[in-house]
Amino acid sequence: MQLTTWLRLVAGRPFRGAGHRTALVAAGLPLHLAVVPLWLWLLGATAASARTPAAVAVTPLPVLLTLLVTPLLTAGQRRRYRALVGEDLPRPAVDGRSVVRRLTGRALWRHVCYHAVAGPLLAVLDLVVLAVWAAALVAASVYVWIWALPTQWRITDLGYTTQAAYITAGGLGLLFLGPRLTDALVRLETRAAEVLLGPSRTEKLARRVVDLAESRAGVVDAADAERRRIERDLHDGAQQRLVALAVNLGLARATLGDLPEDARKVLDEAHREAKEAIAELNDLVRGLHPAVLEDRGLDAALSGVAARLPIPVRVAVDLPRRPSPTVEAVAYFVVSEALTNVVKHAQASRADVTVERIGETLLVVVADDGSGGADLAVAGGTGLAGLAQRVASVDGTFSCRSPAGGPTVVTVELPCAP
Repeated sequence: MQLTTWLRLVAGRPFRGAGHRTALVAAGLPLHLAVVPLWLWLLGATAASARTPAAVAVTPLPVLLTLLVTPLLTAGQRRRYRALVGEDLPRPAVDGRSVVRRLTGRALWRHVCYHAVAGPLLAVLDLVVLAVWAAALVAASVYVWIWALPTQWRITDLGYTTQAAYITAGGLGLLFLGPRLTDALVRLETRAAEVLLGPSRTEKLARRVVDLAESRAGVVDAADAERRRIERDLHDGAQQRLVALAVNLGLARATLGDLPEDARKVLDEAHREAKEAIAELNDLVRGLHPAVLEDRGLDAALSGVAARLPIPVRVAVDLPRRPSPTVEAVAYFVVSEALTNVVKHAQASRADVTVERIGETLLVVVADDGSGGADLAVAGGTGLAGLAQRVASVDGTFSCRSPAGGPTVVTVELPCAP
C-alpha cells in the first residue's frame, strides 16, 4: 500500500498544476505577438522610404500605434502575471502630470522593449513548449490512434509494432519533460515581467528607503507614546501613593506625641525617605516625558529645566506653531541633556538656549562659556553620541563645536512636517 502511494506521488507531482501553467503559457502567445505586425510594418515602411520619399510620412505610424497599444498589452500581461504568480506585479513610478514626461520616461520604453523585443522571443519559447506538449500527447497515445483511426486515415501504418512501442516510450518521456520545461518558461517570463514591466532597481531602492523611513518613524512615535504612557502611569499611580504615604507619615509624626524616642526616629526617617522617593520619582517622570511639555510646549518646559540649574541660563524660544510631538520631545531631551552636560563637565558660568523655526526646520542651539574640549567621538564621556543618535532617529542633524578653552556650541536641526 505504501509503495502504491509513493508511486502515485512520484507520478503525479510533476503534473500538479501543469495544465493551468500550460494554459497561461498559451494565453501569452497573442500578447507576445501583438506588436510583431507593427514592427514588420515599420521595417517595411523604413525600407520603402529609402526608395520612395512619399513613404517617409508612413514610418512614424507603427511607432505611434505601438505606444498606444503598450498600456493595453501591459495591463494584459499584469493580469497574466497575477495568474502565474498569485500576486500583483509592482508598478513602476510614473509621472502622470505631464504627457511629455510620461513619453520620455524610462518606464514606458521598458514596457515597449518588453513587448517589442522580449515578447517575440518568449513567444518562440511558448511555441516550443506547446509543441513538446502536443508531441508528447500524440506520441504517448499512439496505440489509441492506431486503434481509433481507420487505416485509410493513417499517415503511416505502424500497427502494433515495436516502433509504435518506441514512440509511446518517447511520448511518455516528453510528458515528464513537459512540466519541467513549462516551469522553467514560467520562471523566465516572470523574471522578464519583473525586470521590464515592474519598477527598476533604482525605484525599488527608493521605495525601500521610503518604507524604511516610514517604519522607523513609526517605531520612534511608538516609543514616544510608550514613554508618555509610562509617565502617566507613574504620575497617576505610584507618585500619588507616595504622596499619600508621606502625608500620612507627616500626620502621624505631628499627632502621635507620646511615641517612644526610637519609634519617633523611625517615623521621621520613613517620612524623609518618602519625600526623597517622591523627589526622585519626579525626576524620573520628568526624564521620561514632562507633563508641562505636552500641556504648554517647549518654551515652558525648557524654562523649567533652566530654572532648576545652578547656573543662569537664557532661554529664547520663537515658534509660530508647535512641531510634532515626536520632534518636540527630541528637542526637549537634547536641550535638557546638553544643559546637564554643561553643569557636569563644562565648568561654565552661564549658558544660552535658542529654539526657532526656520521654514520647515526646527533649529536648536545650546551654547556655554565653559572650558570646551567636548568630543563627540569619545564614548562614555559626555553623552554627546547618545544625543546624536536621538537626533538621527528623526532624520535630524547634530553638530558640536567645542575648541579647547571654549566656548561650546551644540547645534541641532530637526525636520518639521509641513
